[in-house]
Amino acid sequence: MFDVSQNQRERAVLVGVAGRGVSRYETDDSLDELALLAETAGAEVIDRVVQERARIDATYYIGRGKAEFIGALTGEQKIDVIIFDDDLSPAQAKNLGELMSRSNQLSEAKVIDRSGLILDIFARRARSREARTQVELAQLRYLLPRLTRQWTHFSRHVGGIGTRGPGETQLETDRRLIRSRIRHLEKEMEKIERQRDTRRQHRHEIFKVALVGYTNAGKSTLLNALTGADAFVEDQLFATLDPTVRAMPIGDHRNVVLIDTVGFIRKLPHHLVASFKSTLDEVRDADLLLHVIDVTHPTFAAQIDVVNEVLKELGVAEYPRLHVFNKVDALQEKGQIDRLREEYAPAIFISAQRGIFLEELKARIAAFAASETAEMDIDLANSETEMLAKLHTLGRVIQTEYDGDNRVHVKVRASQANAQKIKHLLAQNNDHHTVDATLVARE
Repeated sequence: MFDVSQNQRERAVLVGVAGRGVSRYETDDSLDELALLAETAGAEVIDRVVQERARIDATYYIGRGKAEFIGALTGEQKIDVIIFDDDLSPAQAKNLGELMSRSNQLSEAKVIDRSGLILDIFARRARSREARTQVELAQLRYLLPRLTRQWTHFSRHVGGIGTRGPGETQLETDRRLIRSRIRHLEKEMEKIERQRDTRRQHRHEIFKVALVGYTNAGKSTLLNALTGADAFVEDQLFATLDPTVRAMPIGDHRNVVLIDTVGFIRKLPHHLVASFKSTLDEVRDADLLLHVIDVTHPTFAAQIDVVNEVLKELGVAEYPRLHVFNKVDALQEKGQIDRLREEYAPAIFISAQRGIFLEELKARIAAFAASETAEMDIDLANSETEMLAKLHTLGRVIQTEYDGDNRVHVKVRASQANAQKIKHLLAQNNDHHTVDATLVARE
């Protein structure tokens, strides 16, 4: 969405609204984060404007007078882009753009909202085929209701005789092309999701730990520190989009799988969550969530609330969770650790960058995996190959012994949930007298 050369950064002004159930402090804090987003996107923040309003203006969001003031400001400050901290309706974005153009005769500044800015950053960060597909799909869904004549470049995808209906305008052609592209990308995402499901099947019997948290909390740094991985790390918002999966040994010749996921942020666009469904499904597939928190951030409590809301939206709010307070070495008030440990139990305090208390974290993960895992000794007939295949699917077969009586003794390690499924399958088969099995679970 931005067209920024390497030698020139776009000049931006930020716009927020306070007084509609949101305090001025909260608005200023949100604008601070918006400034970081703008800088990540390659813009230079020149000024910010806060409007005190009890109600949002349906036509201009901030009211006509304030919109004209910002329009004049863009001319004086040579502003290239005006970024609103909340989502604008398509009509509001259109009205603001037209009004500000009339107020500023010197130049025409672009008007975008927070979702548009986040999507631009995601487009810059996308590296893999999956991430690029998800970002393009989210961008097109965002763009479609906001389409105006300025987007006629989409017509380059087709051309010539027979490509337009009788009397069809260029705008209608563009909309049709975008809808067609969205359908194509949705089919691509279905293929990608099937491929990801296949990869998950291979990790079905392994204890999986998903790293979740606010963007820039240090998840990728922690993944690298725990596993020796080389995940990309940068002190910017949304440094990585693709989930990174790495194994971490926990002793007794066992591994757990760590999964680094895209960071969350306040006012995360719903269509972005929908487009990144297959990536976020990695969180749903986890046995344990490590909620990584930047304990030095002045509003980390609000960030925790944001993450909790997103996890609730994903349907994983009740999953087992360990709060991992990162950057404890830079914490000024050490006295608040006891309070946080009690308030957010279970919790641990570490420094991923300096390796402080990482061994303790590994021990906590190993203990959690052990408590959530059952070992079972199962006695089957050799002919029950289908049941044996299901054991490989639902758990990890760690020992198989055949005797001379056409019997096979299997030792299986599985999660508690899958152990219950195995028990249920064995009980069903016993009811039908197809399997003679005995089960001993060490839980």
